[in-house]
Amino acid sequence: MPFTKLSSKRQITIPKSVCDTLSLEPGDILEVTAEKGKAVITPVRVVSKAPAPNLSKKEQQALARARKKIQAINEDLVNARGLTKTEADVAARVGLIDPEQIWWWLEEWQSGERGAEKDIRAGRLSGPFETADALIAHLHGQTG
Repeated sequence: MPFTKLSSKRQITIPKSVCDTLSLEPGDILEVTAEKGKAVITPVRVVSKAPAPNLSKKEQQALARARKKIQAINEDLVNARGLTKTEADVAARVGLIDPEQIWWWLEEWQSGERGAEKDIRAGRLSGPFETADALIAHLHGQTG
């Protein structure tokens, strides 16, 4: 049974064998509770750990570009550019974007988002419409 000692700052060192068994890493969050006269330390997993994928140098460069583009899209959609397929694929592999939403981050889709955002900022909006028929009439250029 491994032992540890409480320091003057109320800190403990968790023995390596325990860390290895529980897959604990520096920076992990631990919950400490008192139960029936014992201190119980429980690892808290906010997000399950997944092994980091090995990336080639080209993939690492694509990931760096993807990070910059994603930040730009989030900060200023009108002046940002979307990701290439390669950048989006790597970003999804490392968990930066949802693999099921790669399409949204691609330049082809982002060009449409930029256009829509420009229309919104310029006040080129329609509606709201009271009924679906009113919307359809508007789309056909009729007033009602």
